[in-house]
Amino acid sequence: MMQSLRPSRPVASKLPKLGKPVLAENNQPSKVEINQTKRSPSSPQGGAKKRAAFGDITNAHKNPQLLQKKKEGKKEGQKVAIKKTKNAPTSDVTKNNELNIKKTQKKVIVTEEPLPEVKEEKLSNEERKSVPAKEIPAEKVLPPGVEDIDQDSLDDPFSNSEYAVDIFSYMRDREEKFLLPNYMEMQTDISKDMRAILVDWIVEVQENFELNHETLYLAVKLVDHYLAVSVIMREKLQLIGSTAVLIASKFEERCPPCVDDILYICDDAYKRDEVVAMEMEILQKLNFDINIPVPYRFLRRFAKCAHATMETLTLARYICELTLQEYDFVQESASKVAASCLLLALQMKGLGGWTDTLLHYSGYQTKDLWPLVKRLNFLITYPANETLKAVKDKYSHRVFFEVAKLPPLDMQRLAEPLQS
Repeated sequence: MMQSLRPSRPVASKLPKLGKPVLAENNQPSKVEINQTKRSPSSPQGGAKKRAAFGDITNAHKNPQLLQKKKEGKKEGQKVAIKKTKNAPTSDVTKNNELNIKKTQKKVIVTEEPLPEVKEEKLSNEERKSVPAKEIPAEKVLPPGVEDIDQDSLDDPFSNSEYAVDIFSYMRDREEKFLLPNYMEMQTDISKDMRAILVDWIVEVQENFELNHETLYLAVKLVDHYLAVSVIMREKLQLIGSTAVLIASKFEERCPPCVDDILYICDDAYKRDEVVAMEMEILQKLNFDINIPVPYRFLRRFAKCAHATMETLTLARYICELTLQEYDFVQESASKVAASCLLLALQMKGLGGWTDTLLHYSGYQTKDLWPLVKRLNFLITYPANETLKAVKDKYSHRVFFEVAKLPPLDMQRLAEPLQS
């Protein structure tokens, strides 16, 4: 089950000691913690009392006799006006009426002319050929053996199936723009292990606040892209991570956490002004372009191509989420990581390999994914840091089908179907 919002022991207890070795308490399974977010206090007491809207704000109740005289005066004035209109001469009025009638008759005569009829003509086949190709929508033509995975959801207004191909094509183009360099070479005060601790903490924050998985992936991406352009000290690493969660939540969530929530999960290690200043700095360094493609979106698309069950998809998500902690996977493209995670999950569940439909929609062949699949299987078999268990504990729960407890594949058994 997802943990509630405010833990008895704040999740921020990990990162203030980034420079020191990880304590033995991290080896213990995470306890069920009760977490609540800080909320702004309620409105102060003693406020203005409610009153009837549009109440009597006049002074009529002060002088009722004057009000009665005004009413009687209005009635007498109306009677006098009626008498005057009855005795008024009508010769001029009748002449004006006759002129107006003649003018309107002329206008009516003009409008009585029949309007030309507009006939709707259907284009013949020859005429349709002569129309430019841009005006006729082209039908989707798929290669033989490739399934149209969007056909069944065309009637669903929430799936946007008619735009799915264009959307993922656009995301594939954008991921080329967001490929990361080996930025740890220029960092002097932080290491890969410190980054892994930070990501493990962000996973706990995502669980405690019950944020979307897209928020988790985007927050890690924001951290990496900021570190790629800024040299920082280790004291600022948790501030960067928590601020990245705040920015990603604003981008992905309907009800994102507020700044006070972020301060709470950091155990009040930072001030409000520091979080706001870091938020502005991250956005400025990234030129406010934070729509970064993440593997989670591609994974959902590719799983639809494979008709994967929820259990198989969850296994692929577990493998994909493990890569967030490992710096060695930072330089891989989002779509390639997603495709490799799904291929390994299919092999672990014994569901076959890469089909023509997966090849068409992903753009990757099995030989393109094989080196990355081997690295992923090695990651599951031999975790780099066994003290960081946030992802494994999360996917060991029955809500996630306990996929983290599945045994990894033997490397030789994995290589046989993929290399054949």
